[in-house]
Amino acid sequence: MDVPTVGDLPPSCFYIPSFISAAEEEQVTKDIRKVPDSRWTVLTHRRLLSLPSTLTGPARDTLIDAPLPSYLYWIVIRLQEAGYFTASTHQRPNHVLINEYKTAEGIMPHEDGPSYNPITATVSLGSHTILEIYKKNGQGERDAKPSWRILQEPRSLLVTTGEMYVKTLHGISELESDDNLNPEDIVNWDLIEQKDIYQSGKAERGTRISLTFRDVIKVAKLGGAMKFMSKKA
Repeated sequence: MDVPTVGDLPPSCFYIPSFISAAEEEQVTKDIRKVPDSRWTVLTHRRLLSLPSTLTGPARDTLIDAPLPSYLYWIVIRLQEAGYFTASTHQRPNHVLINEYKTAEGIMPHEDGPSYNPITATVSLGSHTILEIYKKNGQGERDAKPSWRILQEPRSLLVTTGEMYVKTLHGISELESDDNLNPEDIVNWDLIEQKDIYQSGKAERGTRISLTFRDVIKVAKLGGAMKFMSKKA
């Protein structure tokens, strides 16, 4: 992968602006909007869609083998061709978590966990956001304040793997707007494509959809998974 690393972050984080075009963003957003509301899981501060399904099994770490929706497959191909998933179990994403954040919605700092290969690839649609990155302390707990702030532009791709995946946590504060948007406070400022939008140092958030592509390690055929679950019952 001939992609520059991000500032002083661990050298296993990559930011690519305009990973998809404006036309592609518009089309995939329309496709997502066609998904019935009944398919979505509504949480207090966001709603999400797990594709092709949620993880199952006693440890909630197994994916039922099924194809991803056709409207996302071209992104899977693009990620494969870029080489981001070369070292993962299936050498391609097999799971996508779609999160919709409205203005002032976010997510607590968290890790993605051991059910997945240590790589995530997130495409942003609609609006920017600020992803806050926290270091873990000696007890494995997160520091009180974020060590870095990443500006994710619409249509951008953010890839985290290796040390960045296993030794940090990430979250999004529940804000209507983001400030301190400048080279000193945004770790990927040098890679931002549309700096003019953020030159004032502040930007209002809109509705953002994130597509987080992962490779689940354990995959089971539907029949085998049902037998496994019935034995555990």
